[in-house]
Amino acid sequence: MKKAIFFDLDDTLLWDNKSVSTAFHKTCVYAATQVNVEPFALEQAVRSEASTLYDTYETRAYTKMIGINPFEGLWGTFDDPSEDFQKMKAIIPEYQRLAWTKGLEQLGINNEELGRELAEYFPRMRKESPFVYEETYEVLDQLKEKYSLLLMTNGSPSLQNTKLEITPEIAPYFDHILISGSFGKGKPDPSIFEHALEMVGLSAEEVLMVGDNLMTDILGSSKVGIQSVWINREEKPVIEEIRPTYTIENLRELLTLLS
Repeated sequence: MKKAIFFDLDDTLLWDNKSVSTAFHKTCVYAATQVNVEPFALEQAVRSEASTLYDTYETRAYTKMIGINPFEGLWGTFDDPSEDFQKMKAIIPEYQRLAWTKGLEQLGINNEELGRELAEYFPRMRKESPFVYEETYEVLDQLKEKYSLLLMTNGSPSLQNTKLEITPEIAPYFDHILISGSFGKGKPDPSIFEHALEMVGLSAEEVLMVGDNLMTDILGSSKVGIQSVWINREEKPVIEEIRPTYTIENLRELLTLLS
């Protein structure tokens, strides 16, 4: 019998992809009021430039290990105490400015001042655009009294805590919150799952991991013998080498599965 459930945060409970897309849309629509640019084309250009640029920094290996993607880099401050995060904090203003400036340049617009303005505008739009899946609270309400709940999320503490601050209803459901940037390793490293088991004082057989990412949530939990539930809302392709114990398309199906 399961006694605890570990939940991923982004795109499992929070609809992070929608939040990012909304912030891009709002920022690019604003850009179109300043210069002659098609908003969606600018979004695609900035996403491309940001991804390419992100890989050039010395912090790339660390961000990959902790689990911070290029688009989180476009709105995070990374004001966290470790040396690696302090390196990111120093780099990130230039990264954000260049991503937007180079995105504009890709569309034939050379305007550094606007690039700087958009780099400051995007984080505000992201913070104004928190989305939670409609069933998240309904499911957590039903699980809270029956299971110990642990939230396990990759990312920097400052950024992940900001996400929780702008959706303040989520954190109170959880007995424990584990952020990879505080621990020092990210999913799928087995050590963070082992640490989570220590936090709840349970064995792997007594726990279930719920997440949307095969390469982090499902692979990582499998390495320590934790059964997993892959929430595949978007009909993502299966990876043959990574086998979740269960697959669902909506969090409500988790309640059926547990009963």
